[in-house]
Amino acid sequence: MTTATLRHTPLHECHRESGAKLVPFAGWEMPVQYSSLIEEHRAVREAAGIFDVSHMGQIAVRGSGAERFLDALTPNHVAKLAVGRAHYSALLNERGTYLDDLLVYRLAADDFLLVVNASNAERDAEWVRSHAPGDAEVTDVSERWALLALQGPRAVEILSPLADVDLAAIRYYGFALGRVDGERALVSRTGYTGEDGFELYVEPESAPRLWRRLLEVGAAHGLRPAGLGARDTLRLEAGMALYGHELDETTTPWEARLDWTVKLDKGDFLGRDALVRQREAGVARRLVGFDVVGRGIARQGHPVSHEDRPVGAVTSGTWSPTFERALGMAYVEAGLAEPGNEVEITVRERPVAARLAALPFYQRPR
Repeated sequence: MTTATLRHTPLHECHRESGAKLVPFAGWEMPVQYSSLIEEHRAVREAAGIFDVSHMGQIAVRGSGAERFLDALTPNHVAKLAVGRAHYSALLNERGTYLDDLLVYRLAADDFLLVVNASNAERDAEWVRSHAPGDAEVTDVSERWALLALQGPRAVEILSPLADVDLAAIRYYGFALGRVDGERALVSRTGYTGEDGFELYVEPESAPRLWRRLLEVGAAHGLRPAGLGARDTLRLEAGMALYGHELDETTTPWEARLDWTVKLDKGDFLGRDALVRQREAGVARRLVGFDVVGRGIARQGHPVSHEDRPVGAVTSGTWSPTFERALGMAYVEAGLAEPGNEVEITVRERPVAARLAALPFYQRPR
């Protein structure tokens, strides 16, 4: 895909004004960094960062059968989701493997919003639509939203003067409808960094003004714009899976350590039978963290071995600005997937020592 055919979010001009380095990502031209990845990463851990995540897809599911339909389509328990709450879930196929991971928001009794990955947005919308019964209406509403993520320990301080909703009353994975600096917004206490913070769903035409206003108000609190580079290192430290890395059509929730998103006792759902069979048989591999002991940074696809025997592969790897060491995640044989086990990772055709580690690497102070 050429630069001319890449899609732009409503904040594209804001990124150009800020001197962002723009790169192709999932069919979009997106900021990978504005200044320094390490500076942006540390701003989010120590103060706050603001991300443009308007490339994410949104799917509305409405109607008298919406709840029943989504409970049959996804593994988490939609019927238990209260209005004003969201949860993390998945789109699984009949094999119990991932078509995508997603957030499910309950806006009203019969009104839901699904937020899916940019790379899968069109496919996901068609998948949901193709499975919908007559009493559930499915609409791709991605063009109706711009999405700003304000993340970091000072996010509440920055947003409070601008929001007309009680931020303290919004629990993690909760949301409220209101206004931010006069603009209509869905204010969600969610994020993909391991920090406290909010995701703001706003009308596309109001997004640039709000982006600039947040940076203006947040300047005194250390707020910085942050790009895809910092978003990836932050989520990796927090042990959060990324579709196309930890999750894909070969992986199941049991393997990905996402058992808590699967509610087998709620009744039938797409992929349930396959998941029951795998749980009874036991998984052959499990996702685990690792710390690189030797010199080098492991990347996706690098082979993992133990005692000269192949046992898995890296899914994500990076240099951690928080811990100042190389770390990552990998799938390895289930019998080996315990923290402390020593392995070798082939980096540039050279074996590098590593030690398996518990996930997440980082948990914010509470």
